[in-house]
Amino acid sequence: MSDTLTLIENRPPSVSALFLERVAATPDAEAYRYPVPPASGEGPDDWKSLSWTQAADRVFAIAAGLIELGVQPEQRVALASSTRVEWILADLGIMCAGAATTTVYPQTNAEESAFILADSESRVLIAEDAAQLAKAREKRAELPALTHVVVIDSTGVEPGADEGDWLLTLAELETRGAAYLEKHPELIKEKVAAITSDQLATLIYTSGTTGRPKGVRLPHDNWSYMAKAIASTGLVGQDDVQYLWLPLAHVFGKVLTSGQIEVGHVTAVDGRVDKIIENLPVVQPTYMAAVPRIFEKVYNGVAAKARAGGGAKYKIFQWAAGVSREYAKATQDNFRRTGTASAPFGLAAKHKVADTLVFAKIRDAFGGRLRACVSGSAALAPDIGYFFAGAGVHILEGYGLTESSAASFVNPGEAYRTGTVGKPLPGTEVRIADDGEILLRGPGIMEGYHGLPEKTAEVLESDGWFHTGDIGELSADGYLRITDRKKDLIKTSGGKYIAPAEVEGQFKAVCPYVSNILVHGADRNFCTALIALDEPSILGWAADNGLADKPYAEVVAAPATVELIDGYVKELNQGLQRWQTIKKFKLLPRDLDIEHGELTPSLKLKRPVVEREYKHLIEEMYEGSREA
Repeated sequence: MSDTLTLIENRPPSVSALFLERVAATPDAEAYRYPVPPASGEGPDDWKSLSWTQAADRVFAIAAGLIELGVQPEQRVALASSTRVEWILADLGIMCAGAATTTVYPQTNAEESAFILADSESRVLIAEDAAQLAKAREKRAELPALTHVVVIDSTGVEPGADEGDWLLTLAELETRGAAYLEKHPELIKEKVAAITSDQLATLIYTSGTTGRPKGVRLPHDNWSYMAKAIASTGLVGQDDVQYLWLPLAHVFGKVLTSGQIEVGHVTAVDGRVDKIIENLPVVQPTYMAAVPRIFEKVYNGVAAKARAGGGAKYKIFQWAAGVSREYAKATQDNFRRTGTASAPFGLAAKHKVADTLVFAKIRDAFGGRLRACVSGSAALAPDIGYFFAGAGVHILEGYGLTESSAASFVNPGEAYRTGTVGKPLPGTEVRIADDGEILLRGPGIMEGYHGLPEKTAEVLESDGWFHTGDIGELSADGYLRITDRKKDLIKTSGGKYIAPAEVEGQFKAVCPYVSNILVHGADRNFCTALIALDEPSILGWAADNGLADKPYAEVVAAPATVELIDGYVKELNQGLQRWQTIKKFKLLPRDLDIEHGELTPSLKLKRPVVEREYKHLIEEMYEGSREA
């Protein structure tokens, strides 16, 4: 471990420097794969590749193009795009120019986009397409610092009469940059060499549940540390193929690009969530990162498919799911005690049968070569984690925040423990405060909130300890378990504390039809729940239960559906303490989504928004009840 820490402590000042090292070390190796849709719009995508040298040519052209536009070190260049290979090339170009990337989710509306661009004082916006350009055009008068907009996909883009040099395409920027490099061939090396570790590299705005988002200032050293620390875990090697679909505007997606540069493996990039199932057998990744909602959807889909196959198939699935969980718990417990992931003979025999009948098909759906998945951003229900573990899809939970550059903890390969987020990355310190709050210190911690010294002081102590706002427990051997958000803990009117995320996670493991659930009960004398159902799963059930061809809203309002979900709520309650049980619930007329502001772009629940929107349903559930 001391050698590992020495390597981390002697890291270069920036990922830009690491990128130059990577290009020099493996110039002809494959770096990125990306899809090119067919011209006709029909049929499978054609996947293309970039070597590290080819990627560098584009990165350096973008960097030189930005410098030619007048962008200075640490000045902000905003990126408003979905996950695609150009996002990575542009981000690296911005950093190699010595500038800083401001990330903007493509789903962000014009008003909030304008706030982020203005607050960050972004000089250039790299916009994905006509839709992202339209937001900048609408708010241009409010953005005097914005001197240029660069469009990645110029389909349908017509230059405005008064726009002149304000608008150009990414291809034009690269052409200008390449010409500039011909005159100044050492420009990029000089710019990268001048970058200091404390220079601003990235400004990521947190998707706050209330009020304006805060800009988290992450210097170059954060990413250099992350790259070295991720590589030191040994979880990924140069022969790996990563499938990257997570939003790169989110810190979880962004950190994966740093680790890849240090390790040098292939990354297949495609942010279209609706293409994940189609892409997995094509890409055949050896590892990928995801958020819990993806695993929940896969689990629900497998369960729904088994149910649609008839009673016998569903019974086999239920039996196999039980075997899977039992096997995962047994092998993990045995590994903890002996260092060997083995199971008792009888259980191993049952597992072998279940593997042939069910698990092999699940692994094939993931592309057949998956060694491990990393799950982060929110808690994964342990029962779902155990199910996939037993099926041979090993989900390594990790933990971090935007303020800690995403990856502070991760489960250590074979020694992973479902239900925990693993151990801290080398160089990261952790301690648990008296009230249970997790405190972190290390090279991944942010510099502070942009232009908000008072807010920074609230969470960052002078000696470097960062208050995460999460409640957790550390095992004797250093594994961390997150129990809840400090601010999300519910205290009932009877004085009992409840962790809603724990109850919600258990329900997701029990009910194959749930999409989102919010447990409510603060200052009340019992707990209630708002439940949104997964549309494909519940409509599949509806077709077999007298509700065929009914729209989603009618299906969830039907007494038979309410009765179905009530059965799962009762099953949940059997495993809870009396004060945790859900006494009443309401099914929502539609699923929660990003567009209505109920979920963050990383699919986390915005509790205050949902509670405010459905206040009438919550009040209905407490009508006539006696409040203590």
